[in-house]
Amino acid sequence: MDDLEFVQRCVAADKKSWDEFVNKYSRLIYNYIHSVLKIKGYPATEEAVNDLFQEIILALVKDNFKRLRTFKGRNGCSLASWLRQVSVNFTIDYIRRLKPAVSIDEEDGAELSLREILPDESAGIRVVLSHKERLLRLAECVEALGRDDKYFLELHINRGLALEDLMGHLRVSRGAIDMRKSRLMERLRECFKSKGFALDL
Repeated sequence: MDDLEFVQRCVAADKKSWDEFVNKYSRLIYNYIHSVLKIKGYPATEEAVNDLFQEIILALVKDNFKRLRTFKGRNGCSLASWLRQVSVNFTIDYIRRLKPAVSIDEEDGAELSLREILPDESAGIRVVLSHKERLLRLAECVEALGRDDKYFLELHINRGLALEDLMGHLRVSRGAIDMRKSRLMERLRECFKSKGFALDL
């Protein structure tokens, strides 16, 4: 069953599918919220993350799943990628609500507007290229992994399976799962570092 069919079952009020959705994607949404708050320099308190998570879930189901129905899976966009964008947008909106509203055209005592004082923080070509370079190097590191490690990453990172779920799926103990993840993340860090980048995992 592909992502679009899965979403269609969810919005058709299929309880089993919705339970699977919550079980499969909750951790991903939490991680996206936490990451954005951290990147933007805001405290990722348990209360803030939980509030945002509830806000996102409610937005998805509000008005008979109106927002979730907008997922079409076009151009190879996975449900996980779509949820990432939804989570990022909600978290950024939350951060904006915390900031005091100041017009960028408001003048200070020297009669200069904030627009003239503040640097342009839009992503320049060098930033975009740097990001692409990092993704390329990380892909090379992942490609160098063995088949079993790639499978572990696919299940845990791409499909969002929790470590507890991986225990049953891979038929190993929690200790073995934790050890495997730790070693795998360390290998990726070292590989990425050898290519001149730092990897925060």
